[in-house]
Amino acid sequence: MMTDAMAKAGAAHVRTYLGTPTDLKQAAVHEIAAGLKAVLADVFALYIKTKNFHWHMSGRHFRDYHLLLDEQGDQLFAMTDPLAERARKIGGTTLHSVGEIARLTKVADNDASYVTPEDMLAELREDNLALTARLRAVHGVCDEGNDVATASLLENWIDETERRTWFLFEATRPAFGGNS
Repeated sequence: MMTDAMAKAGAAHVRTYLGTPTDLKQAAVHEIAAGLKAVLADVFALYIKTKNFHWHMSGRHFRDYHLLLDEQGDQLFAMTDPLAERARKIGGTTLHSVGEIARLTKVADNDASYVTPEDMLAELREDNLALTARLRAVHGVCDEGNDVATASLLENWIDETERRTWFLFEATRPAFGGNS
């Protein structure tokens, strides 16, 4: 069991060996890095889920959906390194393990042996919509901490996530013109 003294010693060790000089306040660095770590966990989980659905897609629109999910998976994976490096760049830490991803993510697994294409796309649509909200929340923390560089990156990822949501929404419409 970790004692309070051990936790403080560990935090001092991290600051000494992993700390990066920044003009941001230490409390802001801690909050922003924690937000980035949680978003990174969500992005990794959503990447795996997107690839799962990409690999298990079937049906009459196979090619279109398979390619759409491959493109979206690539986009999600492309976010991972910049998210982690941004946390380190401001003096924070980032994810250490798959277990940490599992503890931090809010993206639900889908281990079903078969999911209809429509349900796959609808589930990913909702996951991307939720990711947009989490990105916006971290953006608010960046605004409070005066971290304009992280906020700028988040703005681009919010736009990309909204685009993924839009494409998934359009692909799941039941009929032309229906907005339900």
